[in-house]
Amino acid sequence: MEERTRDNLILIGMPGAGKSTVGVVLAKRLGYGFVDSDLVIQERCGKLLHELIEEHGIEGFWQIENRVNASLALHRSVIATGGSAVYGAEAMEHLRRMGTIVYLALSCEAVEERLGDLNARGVTLRPGQTLRELYEERVPLYEKYAEMTIQCDGKMLWKIAAEIDERSR
Repeated sequence: MEERTRDNLILIGMPGAGKSTVGVVLAKRLGYGFVDSDLVIQERCGKLLHELIEEHGIEGFWQIENRVNASLALHRSVIATGGSAVYGAEAMEHLRRMGTIVYLALSCEAVEERLGDLNARGVTLRPGQTLRELYEERVPLYEKYAEMTIQCDGKMLWKIAAEIDERSR
């Protein structure tokens, strides 16, 4: 398999960390395209995220997410992944070959503050699982895949985008 050009920036992190909003600002700054992988999933499946989770269950949704993310073929793009993308090892390896994986780190308290209705956002919480438990489960996965970590607590969007730009050169 030939080595792909690593000319993309892939944003990972908890729901509410700002992946989509930072991604748009960063893409404009770099002159790159912007892709929200959650929207790609919805478009390809013809359903909203929460509908897919209801229909296929959490693990079934993760399989769909893994398949879609592993199929992305992009260049010079900022890709905002869903918060659960890190459960798909195949997709994460594919994304790593495509570009630099950037973890937008945010404290659990800040995540709780930013999130509204978790079900409407398509957050994959298991029955009885708290947001803190989900946070503690995912952070090691974000750290495992991250090639760059940006602390986002208390920072303006443009500052986060500028820091990613400067550190990715």
